[in-house]
Amino acid sequence: MDDSSMRLDRAFAALADPIRRDLVARLAVSDATVGQLAEPYECSLQAISKHVKVLEEAGLVTRSRDAQRRPVHLHAETFDLMTQWIERYRREAEERYSRLDALLARTADDEGRTDLTKDAS
Repeated sequence: MDDSSMRLDRAFAALADPIRRDLVARLAVSDATVGQLAEPYECSLQAISKHVKVLEEAGLVTRSRDAQRRPVHLHAETFDLMTQWIERYRREAEERYSRLDALLARTADDEGRTDLTKDAS
């Protein structure tokens, strides 16, 4: 398994949890400390810290030191990798649907011509 596949696996696994998805959504708006991230939840600061650690290990967030604060930031590169992967399969699905639409249109045209030749007889 190559490095990008492993990174994708970790990222999607990390985002399987609804709290972690919510943390990512909140971090998309602005950076925050673990304490700030923990505020709306009815779980311990330690539990939120573990969620942040999973996101960090998946490459989705980074932490920096700002005086006494340790803000958590989204890491755009991993999201770019995920977007490229999703986009590839979205394009392939669209191409399949386009081919199906074309086939259905040809089938409808062929049936229309068959009905017209039956009516003419």
